[in-house]
Amino acid sequence: MPLKQKVRDRMVPVADYATISQDATLKEAAMALRGSFCELSGAQSCTEAGHRTILAMDDKGRLTGILDFNSFLRALIPEVAGGLTARLSALGVSAAFAEQGAEEQDEARMGLSARVRKNAQVRVRDIMLKVRGTIEPDASLMDALKALFKNRITKLPVLENGKLAGVLRDTDLFMAVTDLLTEADE
Repeated sequence: MPLKQKVRDRMVPVADYATISQDATLKEAAMALRGSFCELSGAQSCTEAGHRTILAMDDKGRLTGILDFNSFLRALIPEVAGGLTARLSALGVSAAFAEQGAEEQDEARMGLSARVRKNAQVRVRDIMLKVRGTIEPDASLMDALKALFKNRITKLPVLENGKLAGVLRDTDLFMAVTDLLTEADE
């Protein structure tokens, strides 16, 4: 029965997952994730083939955080993700300057492409998501499912003896549940 399996039966081994140094730039991380996520076909159309997150690691190979698509987009184009203060800050304008009509100064005149390239120099460690839960490889899939919902996450790092062994994704659990639908009635 699929839900009686262990996490190790469904997890993606860390060797098969995209990782990046927490000291890398956001541009380096974005290119690494793009390379593992997309298979380009036709007129540069991306066929989703890989993972939707990249794992941030320290210099000792320990997991320190996770970057997902939203993390990248919030950091690269913050003016669309926050309130007025965040939008102005992303443009290099303080609220006080904006009130005085000084929004034409500094980065406010920089175009979107230039701002994205500038923001891409941010270090991964400065924007990565904190790890909110881990699980052991011998845990049940039901325990993993509970951990995903409890922590409101879609990726669950799998630690074996304190070392990253893999990642269990919500898609892996979805596949285990749908396998129940293909089993013959007992």
